[in-house]
Amino acid sequence: MKLEDYKRIYKKPGNKYNAKSSTYDGRHYDSKLEAGYAMELDWLKKAKTIKDWTSQHKLDLRVNDIHIANYYVDFAVEYPDGHIEYHEVKGYETALWKLKWKMAIAIYGKDKFVLIK
Repeated sequence: MKLEDYKRIYKKPGNKYNAKSSTYDGRHYDSKLEAGYAMELDWLKKAKTIKDWTSQHKLDLRVNDIHIANYYVDFAVEYPDGHIEYHEVKGYETALWKLKWKMAIAIYGKDKFVLIK
């Protein structure tokens, strides 16, 4: 077998959704869209529209005191009045993500979640 044949068979690993990972402010993000949103949150913080934000915030999904799964929401955003919203930046929605998203909304309340596309 020639080298060209191996190149045709072997596919270089990468993101299966064609997202291009990106770095912003020294932190790695899964997509350019996510990194851009982190930059936008920094601007909102400087403008004092939001108090603070964190990325990859872990939410415990429990039903009847039974741990079902962990859900890592892209951003937890704290506002000056103290309330927190969970922001998810999505390009492609998988079936597993949709299930966890619906569970999180059912457990924590719809008014706490924002989907950015």
